[in-house]
Amino acid sequence: MYPDKLKELILAGESSTIEFKRKFTTPEKIAKEISAFANTLGGYLIFGVEDDRKITGVESEKSEIDLIEKACGFYLEPPIEPQIYIINMNGKDLVAIYIKESITKPHKVLLNPDNKKSRKIAYIRVGEQSVIASPEMTRVLSSQNDDSTPVRLIVGDKEKRLFSYFERHQRCTVMDFANLVNISRRRAERLLVRLVRARVLQIHQDSNSDYFTLIGK
Repeated sequence: MYPDKLKELILAGESSTIEFKRKFTTPEKIAKEISAFANTLGGYLIFGVEDDRKITGVESEKSEIDLIEKACGFYLEPPIEPQIYIINMNGKDLVAIYIKESITKPHKVLLNPDNKKSRKIAYIRVGEQSVIASPEMTRVLSSQNDDSTPVRLIVGDKEKRLFSYFERHQRCTVMDFANLVNISRRRAERLLVRLVRARVLQIHQDSNSDYFTLIGK
């Protein structure tokens, strides 16, 4: 990466594909950001820059890279190999990481690995934030892999009632669908995820909950 490219990214500001960090904290926190980018559209994680785009630089490139490698190799499953760049701007060193959108989603973060209560959680990007992927979103991420089995669309009574619902509403949640056709939340989730895999619906996640829309609407 050239300095001009990095300057362009900094001037663009934070977004769904760009995140600034003043300094490194823990490999676990770095892994959360990398997981979110890999599970969504990919992007850049830039260290040594404030949220307001002020360049502060990093203290030690080597120790920072060690943290990144630990985050990618030990705290992420499956592991990720991002592209790491060290670039000098205004006399200060910055560390930039480029994470491609993955074809082996979801990448999960191993939380509390030394504890019996350790768990694995996937993250995604929602706007400028990295958030925990919901169970529905995690299922959809798993279905996006190249080796996932194609889904044949079967339109039954429940699907027909859902399509009629979309004629009157722009979006539908899992509970909206469950109440509409009088089924359990778990079964409604499975049917909606199946329609996402069949490329009929699109799943969205905001700070409150998941919702589904018809593709092309």
